Parts: sequence; structure tokens; C-alpha cells
Amino acid sequence: MNDTSKVFLEGGPEDLPERIVGAPSPGPDVKIKLRGGYEHFRPTTRRENTEQGALPVYEWWERTEIAE
Repeated sequence: MNDTSKVFLEGGPEDLPERIVGAPSPGPDVKIKLRGGYEHFRPTTRRENTEQGALPVYEWWERTEIAE
């Protein structure tokens, strides 16, 4: 099974609610809202074998805070 509509998130906070999320659209990065900020993940060339198939790996690279 090869599901390109989802990606696997690697790194970042241990308490992310999910590690398999929908593929980004329209940009290349994935942004996850968590605890008053956003966790940002960038694509890699790797794939991860998961129960949902071999998914592209997105690696955590930064956190930004949400202005209040």
C-alpha cells in the first residue's frame, strides 16, 4: 500500500496528538497547531513503513508562537 495523501511526522514534541496527518496543501510544509503555537515539519527524501503504508517522512524543524 502506498498512500501519498498522508505523511509521517518525525521529531518535535512528544505529545503531538498524531504522527500520521494529511499531506500539506498547497505548500510543502506541514504546520500543526499545539499549545499556543505551531510545530513546523519539512519534507525529507525518506519514507516510513506504517500500518497505513509507506508514507513520506516530514521532519520537525521549528516552533512558532501564536501572537495573542
